Amino acid sequence: MSTAKRVVVVGWDCAPPQLVLGPYLDKMPNLKALVDNGAAGNLRSTDPPITVPAWTCMMSSVNPGQLGFFGFRNRRVGEYDGKWIANGAAVKVKRVWDILGDAGKSVCMLNVPQTYPVTPVNGVMVSSFLTPDNDSEYTYPSGLKDQIERIADGYMIDVENFRTDDKQWLLDQIYEMTDKRFKVATALMQVDDWDFFMMVEMGPDRLEHGFWKYCDPEHPKHEPGNPFETAMLDYYVHLDEQLGRIIELAGEDAAVFVVSDHGGKAMKGSFGINDWFISEGLLVLKEPVDGITRFDSELVDWEKTTCWAWGGYYGRVFLNVKGREPQGLIEPEDYERVRDELIERIKSVPDHDGRPMNTTVVRPEDVYTGPFVKDAPDLQVYMDDLDWRLGQDIGNEDMYAFDTEIGPDDSVHDYCGMIATRVPGDEQLKLGDPSHIMDVAPTILALLGVDIPDNMEGTSRA
Repeated sequence: MSTAKRVVVVGWDCAPPQLVLGPYLDKMPNLKALVDNGAAGNLRSTDPPITVPAWTCMMSSVNPGQLGFFGFRNRRVGEYDGKWIANGAAVKVKRVWDILGDAGKSVCMLNVPQTYPVTPVNGVMVSSFLTPDNDSEYTYPSGLKDQIERIADGYMIDVENFRTDDKQWLLDQIYEMTDKRFKVATALMQVDDWDFFMMVEMGPDRLEHGFWKYCDPEHPKHEPGNPFETAMLDYYVHLDEQLGRIIELAGEDAAVFVVSDHGGKAMKGSFGINDWFISEGLLVLKEPVDGITRFDSELVDWEKTTCWAWGGYYGRVFLNVKGREPQGLIEPEDYERVRDELIERIKSVPDHDGRPMNTTVVRPEDVYTGPFVKDAPDLQVYMDDLDWRLGQDIGNEDMYAFDTEIGPDDSVHDYCGMIATRVPGDEQLKLGDPSHIMDVAPTILALLGVDIPDNMEGTSRA
């Protein structure tokens, strides 16, 4: 088994393997060195492939059915409008840094999703983009915050309002955030004595949602000759330069990982699933709406409604079950029949040109295990292999749209992120085809000689 004195994980949120391990790679010498001298490949994300829960699944090696959350927003089962946000307080399992700390290893964490509010660690922690603002206590220990603000000359937690038409402003903000983050990262690496270092950069995600159509000639909305044609490549080259400094500071005796939580690709369009439910008689309103209207439970005649949905890069469908929902329509004994019929109806929806879509509809019990499977949506919809997002607004003139209700957005998520690694010595990690996101945590523990807990579901690749 390969071992390492230290482990460094650099996360690029949403980094797509088909680009960074494909045509971009020759322009990224530091990542290419990892690929050429180590191991690299696809990393299958969680169901659903989205930042929350993906990073926590990666670092805990348990599935969302064990965690109890299935996205940023989560529904309170039995309520029509009850929802909650899964920040760090929602994570009740130990992640890699907790396990390493228990084993006496020192850790250094920077911007890993679902780390706000911060908790004590055996080392230091700077929380992530779910932090409300810079006035919050976003570091452990708390005194570190003032140092971080000085080092970064004003730390940036995230790019706010990144769904904007002002693309030059957005690009400038992404670079500023990234450079501030890496300035803090390199400072922490040099000051603190650590065994495990991890940082996550959100810039790739913000960039891809804002610029994919400008950079991809195959995007349905691409404009040849636009001023941002190389924005994505240029940014990844910039990230690679920062990666080189991290690898240098890690030293030859460290194992280095570059990973993403999920992939990304061009968005073909947005399908109004609640409008479709209305057209199919599955969702009934108290009265018609006038124009595009944000979906609200107060608009619904629940005694006549079979199902409704939340939108996003995947769709969450909820059935209105008698005894579970306040005004449930579906008899419990009819639940499976209704759900099976609904699956087939959703899968039969064609695209805007009448062509079949390759849509997957997921039952939670088929992809999750654990005590919280019952809290998952009744169905998850991956529209046309995730090429289409789902819109939840109602009152659209057309169920097929090519803009989103949340602002300009050019890309969707993909099932696989990327992984590139290098470990000390001649024997490199044995990655799968693909490896799974839950393989990362047990691999890190194995490299550092720490026992892998029995509840971890992934496989060590060391």
